[in-house]
Amino acid sequence: MSVRLAARRRALGAGLLLLGAATPLRALMPVAPGRAAEPVAQLDAEQSRALRAWVVRIAEAQIRRGPTPRWTHRDCAGLVRFAVAEALAEHDARWRQAMGISRRLPPDTVPAALRAELRHRWKRPDGSTGAYVNAIGLVQENSRPVGRDLRLARPADLLFFDQGDAQHLMLWTGYRIVYHNGAEPRPGDDGLRAVTPRELLQWTDTRWRPDATNPNFAGVHTLAFLA
Repeated sequence: MSVRLAARRRALGAGLLLLGAATPLRALMPVAPGRAAEPVAQLDAEQSRALRAWVVRIAEAQIRRGPTPRWTHRDCAGLVRFAVAEALAEHDARWRQAMGISRRLPPDTVPAALRAELRHRWKRPDGSTGAYVNAIGLVQENSRPVGRDLRLARPADLLFFDQGDAQHLMLWTGYRIVYHNGAEPRPGDDGLRAVTPRELLQWTDTRWRPDATNPNFAGVHTLAFLA
């Protein structure tokens, strides 16, 4: 094994070991398989494709450039909430400058009124809505299950892991899996990770393999308002 590959595996491994600290069990409820929240609104197929592309574009920008100061609540669910909120924002010149994103932008096919209706409107387990919801709330109240086969995932779908004492979300971009490990930032480590499916499926700690044979993998989920 090359020195570079060994270093990459050590870095990814450290990230996976930290994931369990992301969300304490006492703050969560068991996942109800097959349960999906009723969305505030529903995007059509064309709008969904564009929004998926925006979510991936924004999440990937955090991995590539480091977290933007606009993203303040940095954990696994926070990455998803931030990417979705910014995907639904008005992408004018001021936004592009603030985000440092300008090239290869997806089309804006979601009408402004519909973006405003969906943005910061996560449904919570208590029935309220707001800008904040934790990892299990994103899955339980704001998504629908797709299955436990990673091949079913589409860009911007969520991978949900239940470790018993903690739960965790990852985001599928279409060719790799990105996530925040929930740890406090430290010099040289912003908590963001990116890994290919092959790397994760071969991971030594089998609890993190997105495979149907892994009882800790609760499956792929699609945000409820996406087609």
